[in-house]
Amino acid sequence: QVQLVESGGGLVKAGGSLRLSCAASGRTFYTLGWFRQAPGTEREFVAGINRSSGTRYADSVEGRFTISRENAKNTVYLQMDSLKSEDTGVYYCAASRLNWIAVLVGQYDSWGQGTQVTVSS
Repeated sequence: QVQLVESGGGLVKAGGSLRLSCAASGRTFYTLGWFRQAPGTEREFVAGINRSSGTRYADSVEGRFTISRENAKNTVYLQMDSLKSEDTGVYYCAASRLNWIAVLVGQYDSWGQGTQVTVSS
């Protein structure tokens, strides 16, 4: 099991920026991903990064969000710029033992507790 702790959520106005962090510890993992869930909706993939620092983004955030990792600190970041009200939700960090960047919830086997992001219009 991988332990994941997110931080960095908060309230921001539309057009603003936030940076989320996810500190990982425990067994070896290959890919870390960010998901989000708005009230009444299913959890959805936002971005992922593998051990080679290859990245993948949801179409809705491409060009606005940037995922990166700092291997020495076992930490992954999600820089969110040009935020929109539809970006509001609880953001979760997740770890996968797959070598490629999966986009389905069921392909990740460790999850953080989530951090709230609220974008006001």
